[in-house]
Amino acid sequence: MDIKIGFSDSPRELVVSSRETQDEVVARVSEALANDAGLLTLTDENGNRYLVRNSRISYVEVGTSNTRTVGFSGA
Repeated sequence: MDIKIGFSDSPRELVVSSRETQDEVVARVSEALANDAGLLTLTDENGNRYLVRNSRISYVEVGTSNTRTVGFSGA
């Protein structure tokens, strides 16, 4: 699932691909954003960790947890 984070002083987004479920990510983001002075910590599929200062976050877009199908099944 892709997580997009927009920042208040930058036109660019941070995109993190995570193996966590949508509910887990939403809970983590909600908990982190409750404290404006804290950090949002996310881990991507490769084990890289991202630390984002909450006061700079403008928005967070959490994608769906659907797995992508590969091939021509059902075609």
